[in-house]
Amino acid sequence: MNSNDATSWIDEARKADDRRPDLPGEHWAVMGAGLFLLLAAGRSRSFLGRTLAGAAGSALLGRAASGRGGLDRLVRAFTGARR
Repeated sequence: MNSNDATSWIDEARKADDRRPDLPGEHWAVMGAGLFLLLAAGRSRSFLGRTLAGAAGSALLGRAASGRGGLDRLVRAFTGARR
């Protein structure tokens, strides 16, 4: 698999995600999963476990803040900013 294949696969996944409807409370569930993984990272004894759980937890928190139905949309709604 070359980098063009990976990039096109990621682009297709993003387009599919943009087409699907929002689930009610989706960003809250993703935020909770991210916080859970960050707490698990703090408790892990292995370096690899801390690294993987911390990276996944951070990615989920970022998704909750900026993804579909997340805080980014809420801030734009309150400030009237356009994308």
